[in-house]
Amino acid sequence: MTDSTPAPLVSIRGLSREFGSRSGLFSSPRVLRAVSDVSLDIPRGKVTGVVGESGCGKSTLARLALCLIDASEGSVRFEGVDLASLNGGQLRKLRRRMQMVFQDPYSAIDPRYTIREALLEPFRIQGVGLSAAEAGTKVEHLLDIVGLSVTIADNYPHQLSGGQKQRVGIARALALDPSFLVLDEPTASLDVSIQAQIIALLERLRRDLGLTYLFISHDLGLVRYFCDSIVVMYLGRIVEILPSAESRPRHPYTRALVESTFEPDPTLRRVVTKLSGEIPSAFNLPAGCAFAARCEHASDLCRTERPELSKDRHDHAIACHHPID
Repeated sequence: MTDSTPAPLVSIRGLSREFGSRSGLFSSPRVLRAVSDVSLDIPRGKVTGVVGESGCGKSTLARLALCLIDASEGSVRFEGVDLASLNGGQLRKLRRRMQMVFQDPYSAIDPRYTIREALLEPFRIQGVGLSAAEAGTKVEHLLDIVGLSVTIADNYPHQLSGGQKQRVGIARALALDPSFLVLDEPTASLDVSIQAQIIALLERLRRDLGLTYLFISHDLGLVRYFCDSIVVMYLGRIVEILPSAESRPRHPYTRALVESTFEPDPTLRRVVTKLSGEIPSAFNLPAGCAFAARCEHASDLCRTERPELSKDRHDHAIACHHPID
């Protein structure tokens, strides 16, 4: 970061998270490293995308970024403040500034709450006192900015469609005027047409409210459309950071993801290169590159020495001994 580059809103350094399994009758305890040595800056006002296969650590990283779970190692700084250094009260107060939109709109809202109660819940948890008139105004405003009518305020979640529920989830996340939103696959369980509406809504809100997003997805096509920069994860580690959606992937894994993206235009469709080899066990990762067993470019160096994430002169970060030119 140069003197002319503004400080990132969120700065992640050396972040790791381990989960242990219990020992069984015929097995000993094992440790799974879901996120391993992740370092990442999230610029203000931008959309940083995180993409990768299921089980690569995307959702764990999302929860670590908001300190919803504790890190085994490393740090997360929000506007220069180390989240791990805060006590419970301080962290709760700071969480007004950073919120999360979850993947499943059907389970994100308490089914016993009306939509009005769900939208007022953040104020109650944060101890923000509202009069009846203020509460009504807040609910009407929050529903309006996500494109919903105030007439649904006294409905229950089961009376809403999936797209309406996700809009309510977004409205609730915006209740306390945050500056940072973590979006954990917010469109994954929705129909394609509704996905497009939610993405358009998120883009409008980012522009109008000056929000910063960490956008988690397994859909590289959607990430390339919506995000300013793209972080590619594989088995808990960052293997590449594309500084822009137009950047040409240089890691073999990212290239394979790009080639597997469906193109509606028949003239733009390409031959999909099928990956061979076995995915290593997350409980027993190899000493070298975790992708080596599936990579056609792998050498003995790849199998014995883990590549470090480093940037080139174009600010393109890659962890690969044999990047694609």
